[in-house]
Amino acid sequence: MTTLREYLESAGCEAGLRDLILLIGRQATPIREAFITHQAYVDSENVFGEQQAAMDTWADAWITRVLGESGLIRELASEEQEEVAVFPDSAHEYAIVMDPMDGSSLIQTNLSVGTIIGIFGNGSVMQSGRNLKAALYLLYGPMTTLTLSVGQGVQVFAMDKDGEYRLLHRDMTIPEGKNYGTGGTRPTWVAPHRAFIEAIEEEGAKIRYTGSFVADFHQILTYGGVYCYPALNEKPTGKLRLLYEAIPIGFIAEQAGGKTSDGRQSLLDIVPEKPHQRTPIYVGSPGMIRKVEAAFGTRR
Repeated sequence: MTTLREYLESAGCEAGLRDLILLIGRQATPIREAFITHQAYVDSENVFGEQQAAMDTWADAWITRVLGESGLIRELASEEQEEVAVFPDSAHEYAIVMDPMDGSSLIQTNLSVGTIIGIFGNGSVMQSGRNLKAALYLLYGPMTTLTLSVGQGVQVFAMDKDGEYRLLHRDMTIPEGKNYGTGGTRPTWVAPHRAFIEAIEEEGAKIRYTGSFVADFHQILTYGGVYCYPALNEKPTGKLRLLYEAIPIGFIAEQAGGKTSDGRQSLLDIVPEKPHQRTPIYVGSPGMIRKVEAAFGTRR
C-alpha cells in the first residue's frame, strides 16, 4: 500500500511542503495520547467567548510549538488564538490556518473529532481558498485517518500500527447523496435555509449530524449529500470560521468534485477581511449546492 511519503513524492510536492505535511501527520499520535488526560473543560475562553475544552488549548499549544520550531512556516492562524503567530526566522514561506481540535465537546462521549489544516504559500494566512497549496484533516475515530489534497484530487490515508500512513482511498469523489447535517435550530434559521431543508426532506433526505464538522463532512465525502451551518436570524454570518474551517474543508470538497457555497458564492472565492471571520457554510454534492443556491435566488 502506498505510504503518505510515497504519494507526496509521486505527486511532485516540493520538499518543504512534503516535510510540512508529514510533520503534521505525525502529530496524530501525541494528540490521541492526550485525549485521556485532557477531557474536561478549563476555566478559559477562546477569542469568541466560548468555553474551551482542555484538549482545545493543549492541541493548539502543541501544534503551534511543533510547527513554529520546524522552520517551515512563516505565519500560523488558529481558531484558538487571538493574533496571527509570526515566525520571522523560518526558512520557508508557508502559512498555516487551523482548527486544532474540531468537535472537542464530543471527546468525553468518545465520538470522532479532528484537526483541520490549510497550507498557503507566500507567507500570509490572509488569502482566499483558491490560493491554498494543500489542505488536510486528521480524523480521530475507530481509525486515525488523514484526508489530503495537494491540488490533485483527494486521497485518504489510514495510520497503521507502526504509525505509518497508508493509502486507504484514492481519488475520492463526492457522490450525489441524500444525507444532510445542519447546525442551528429551526426557529433560528433564515427563510431560504428553511425552504431548502424542507425541500430535500420531502425528497427523502436523511439527517446525519454529530456536531463535529470534520466528522460530519467525512460522511458527506464518503456517501454524498450536504453539510451546512447556515446564517441564523440573529447571527447572519453563521457560526463557523472562514479561514480555519470553511476554506480547508471547502478546498478538499471541490477537489473531490463537490461544491461549496455561502448561499451565493463559492467559499473559496471569499477573500478574508480578518482572521476570525465567520461565514455560512454549505458543502457537499454538486446537486445539493445547486438547490441551496436556488433557494437563495443565486445563479452561477
